[in-house]
This record gives sequence, C-alpha cells and structure tokens, in this order.
Amino acid sequence: MFRDKSLMPKEAIRLSALGLLSRDPMSYAALANEVRHFTTRFWGPTLDVMASSIELMRLEGLVESFGKDAGGTDGDAMLRLTDAGRLELKELLSATVRAEASDFSKLAIALKLRFMHLLSLAEQRDQAESLIEMRQSEAARLIDLRAAHADEGGHFLRWLDREIDRTQDDLAWLEDLRAGLDTDSVRGS
Repeated sequence: MFRDKSLMPKEAIRLSALGLLSRDPMSYAALANEVRHFTTRFWGPTLDVMASSIELMRLEGLVESFGKDAGGTDGDAMLRLTDAGRLELKELLSATVRAEASDFSKLAIALKLRFMHLLSLAEQRDQAESLIEMRQSEAARLIDLRAAHADEGGHFLRWLDREIDRTQDDLAWLEDLRAGLDTDSVRGS
C-alpha cells in the first residue's frame, strides 16, 4: 500500500482475485479472465500489473489449489481462498481510496463496492464513511478550483461545473448507501 494506506495497482488486482474467490472456488484460467475483464473496463490493460501473479498469491498462502490438478499451474487448476486470504481481503477492503479522480481510483471504488458486503456491517459503515469523506474532499477541491478561476472565459468552467455536479451526485449516492447500512436494510445485497 501507499503511505496513506491506499491501494496500489497490484493490490487492486489482488483485491479483485481474492474477492472473486471469496464467493466460490474458480479455475486458475477463469479467475485470471474475470480479473482481467473487470479491471480493464476501468483501467485499461496493463500487463505489468496483470502479471502480479495468482501464483504469487498461492506461494504466499492466500489461495490454494485443490482437486485432481492441485499441483498444476495450467488453467484448469482449481483455486480457493485460504484463511490468510480472507484476512488479506479484509485488509484490502479496508484500504483508503485516493481522492484524485483517475481511472485507477474508479477501479478501487468499484472493487470496494463490489466486495464490501463481505465485511461486517460496522466495517461496511466505516468504508461508506471513508468513501464519503473522499468525495467531500474531491468536491471541496473542485469548488475551490472553480472559485479561483471564476473570472476566466472559455469552456473550462462549464466542464468544471459538470465535474462538481457529478461529484455531488456521487456524494448523495454514497450518503444513501450509508443511510441504508445504518438501517441495516441492505445487508447482503
């Protein structure tokens, strides 16, 4: 993780793989394909990060092979999450997300929301609050930028207004999420 306890790209890939395996065991090939499919929709193909190996997670004891091809490294080998993998997943889900609006930040948020239900309700509330604080910081930064350039012409202010509106909309959605967690109405959905 970065110094601010936010996810690095290789950890986002790891979060995706561990989150998928928390549902059900998967073949090596199916896991690699699903991780690639989901992450590249947010953050383009990056082979150096994609190569952060499932095999390394196996060596670290986060996932294990089982079944007839347990020792194999071919695509048919079945993998499942270990207890150590569950602890790592929980730690990764608890990581912060950097406020800057980037494709990687969008991926990190999407992964958190995709697997956040795996945390306890109290931990889900903490994560929702963390995401709200991140979006509040982003809104404040954009509003400050807007104020600093209010006298300029051109298209920048229109674009900035759009970004502020989008951030405010995200913030409202996250506050609804938190409210739902506070009433315990979304548990497990």
